[in-house]
Amino acid sequence: MTADSSDMSRLLDVEEIDRDLFRAGAGDNEGPRETLYGGQVAAQALSAAGRTVDAARVPHSLHGYFLRPGNPEVPVIYRVDRDRDGGSFSARQVRAVQGGEVIFSMLASFHAEKPSEDFIEVLPRTVADPDEMTTSRWGELVEFREVTKTRREKGEFSDCMWVRVTCPLPDDRLTQACALTFVSDLGSGFGQLVRPGLPRGGPSVDHALWLHAPIRADDWVLIDLRPTKARGIRGLYSGILSDRRGTVGAFLQQELLLRWGPPT
Repeated sequence: MTADSSDMSRLLDVEEIDRDLFRAGAGDNEGPRETLYGGQVAAQALSAAGRTVDAARVPHSLHGYFLRPGNPEVPVIYRVDRDRDGGSFSARQVRAVQGGEVIFSMLASFHAEKPSEDFIEVLPRTVADPDEMTTSRWGELVEFREVTKTRREKGEFSDCMWVRVTCPLPDDRLTQACALTFVSDLGSGFGQLVRPGLPRGGPSVDHALWLHAPIRADDWVLIDLRPTKARGIRGLYSGILSDRRGTVGAFLQQELLLRWGPPT
């Protein structure tokens, strides 16, 4: 298993080593890191779960808990439990393991979609088109264009940015959903909030994502994050992922520890 993959498709293509048991490499991770990037572990866990589900069912939700820091130098083992296959939903539980210890656990649900009316109440903020902005890169896997700027020396992190995977991805819904999961952990909903006595971020505790419409992660996706509540050294923020046509593809909520210093 390669530990320096710079291709998102390869990174998400977990290796099946036994029934419901998968292995994946560490990947690019924005250059040298002390710990694994959480969005990558969540994306690979969803990929492993999806490999055990009928292809007609697509991911629609996941909820993951970050339990221990991951080691970026060694592969991750993903164990999948097939909790249920019902008439239109499939539920899976995934544990990401390194050195015999669970570093991340996730519940994921898959649905056989049917046509229905669309309704949406909350919309992303109106921002400049990504073609009018300067591009930066997050390692070799993702490029981004920040709407609100990151200033690490001031402890500020973007809460609104355009992102896209640098390499073309397959059209299948599972791969696109996994790539969206990967980028959904970027930024911080508290990264622009200035409040005396309140840190802007810290380690992620848990991460939830609801996938509502197919949007492509290898085209520009707007990540729009907003702080919701802080108490007991924990902060909760929500977010919207939409494409450049305004289609809302996913909603997220993330809880993190509020500590002084940059979020991991």
